[in-house]
Amino acid sequence: MKGRVAAVDCGTNSIRLLIADVGADGRLVDVRREMRVVRLGQGVDATGTLAPEAIERTRVALVEYAGMIAEAGASAVRMVATSATRDAANRDDFFAMTQEVLGGVIPGAGAEVISGDEEARLSFSGAVGELDPSEGPFVVVDLGGGSTELVLGDSAGVQAAYSTDIGCVRVTERCLHSDPPTTEQVSDATEFASAKLAEAFAVVPIEKARTFVGVAGTMTTLSAIAQDLPDYDADKVHLSRISFGQLIDVCERLTAMPRAERAKFGPMHPGRVDVIGGGAIVTTILARAFEDKAGITELVVSEHDILDGIAMSIPLPASQ
Repeated sequence: MKGRVAAVDCGTNSIRLLIADVGADGRLVDVRREMRVVRLGQGVDATGTLAPEAIERTRVALVEYAGMIAEAGASAVRMVATSATRDAANRDDFFAMTQEVLGGVIPGAGAEVISGDEEARLSFSGAVGELDPSEGPFVVVDLGGGSTELVLGDSAGVQAAYSTDIGCVRVTERCLHSDPPTTEQVSDATEFASAKLAEAFAVVPIEKARTFVGVAGTMTTLSAIAQDLPDYDADKVHLSRISFGQLIDVCERLTAMPRAERAKFGPMHPGRVDVIGGGAIVTTILARAFEDKAGITELVVSEHDILDGIAMSIPLPASQ
């Protein structure tokens, strides 16, 4: 073993922690994975600022994570903040908070904001590590709360990447105001998401892909529901394959449901109930585009994503 590291991914909707041991071959062995829905991006699309209560929710979760990192004895930590903080006028308040909390465990530690391009590349490296290279080229989609990253690549590395400002929270806050959404709202959301994804398709030649890999909470939740799992089971979700027919059926049903009905699904995290419809609309557009342009007919869902990519990117102290 080369050392123990901790990775924190703070997105628009959730904050996640991975503590892992790095093997001599560079591969990760999980020690602990955690996720908290903190909705850091609450209202940021409309206001341009992070809400104080959202920063506080994130601080509470990060304090908990800092305790876990200290207890596990990790020698290095990297915290990455993505879409919500890129957009926020008061992001310095957020970064000061993270430096105070994480710096108490590992001096000098704190969150860093990364570009959409780096976010995409980290997601790719985390997502395809266990897949057969012969199934490539892969198009990896990281569908988050405020942004969606598309990355095309194979065993040789990334060929093209693009991050677009569309995600389950952003679509929901902008378009899906009723419970359940009206037909007009769903149409508006589809038009809004399609326009944003067209930007990505102009940069990432998805017609070259052979396999569609989806990562992050929307994709993993859709897989669990499509499999009719009674509760969320990461082992059954990881590397599961869902046909587009089944996937689109689940997406359309979730979008049309009232929140109370969505909440009855065993695998549905309470913090995802009100935004899964927005994620389902984005997923439907992606599936139809991949089938039309690349002849792909199924979604492969990976539990390994940007969090794993962050952990693999951490340089270990020289003493390790």
